[in-house]
Amino acid sequence: MDDINCERIFNMKKETILIVDDEKEIVKLLEIYLSNEGYRLLKAYDGAEALRWLESEEVDLIILDVMMPNLDGIAACMKIREERNVPIIMLSAKNTDMDKINGLSIGADDYVGKPFNPLELVARAKSQLRRYHQFNKDTPVSADEHLLTFEDLVIDTAKHEVDVDNRKVKLTPREFAILELLARHQGQVLSMEQIYNKVWNEPFLDGGNTVMVHVRKIREKIEPDPKRPRYVQTVWGVGYKLDGPS
Repeated sequence: MDDINCERIFNMKKETILIVDDEKEIVKLLEIYLSNEGYRLLKAYDGAEALRWLESEEVDLIILDVMMPNLDGIAACMKIREERNVPIIMLSAKNTDMDKINGLSIGADDYVGKPFNPLELVARAKSQLRRYHQFNKDTPVSADEHLLTFEDLVIDTAKHEVDVDNRKVKLTPREFAILELLARHQGQVLSMEQIYNKVWNEPFLDGGNTVMVHVRKIREKIEPDPKRPRYVQTVWGVGYKLDGPS
């Protein structure tokens, strides 16, 4: 990174986005579009370099390519999810439904196929950043106002934390948004379309698989037995609900 670009990128006053892709043309393209929106940008060309950035920088969003040398996007995403809930948008030339499901199942919050429309990717980045800061903002209000409790499940919407049986559970921003949405509609069945429209804030189209993957990941993290869920219930042919005594 040359000194002029380094100074321009690092002096941005808004949120920080880490772009990770071994195709320098794509990194440059995203840099142009995102810098025009005022974001502070960091660049990496493989997963290992991305992890080094995260050791020293506070990052609000990661745009992460799947196929890269040294450490690919899948491995990097899994490593990041061990410690951080920062939103991750995965990029990949592999664009089948199964590829998307695999990407979402290992912790990504969104999946964009290559080639992509830069303006669409910018819009998705803005959506992720809005949701991330909405769920992580530090608001001086009473703790009880932001606690949603169901049996041994406690959702703290102010701290963006989830406890199950006094055990901390790490959810991605999307997973947390789905769980909070269900919690705020206790006992009410929400269709996959309703969940997708509220959480992703975009038309449903083929979002059913995306919702199912995220619900499955939530269950794997909060349910004692994901195959016999105690909290997130499936109402076949309708959708999902969170039920239990508060």
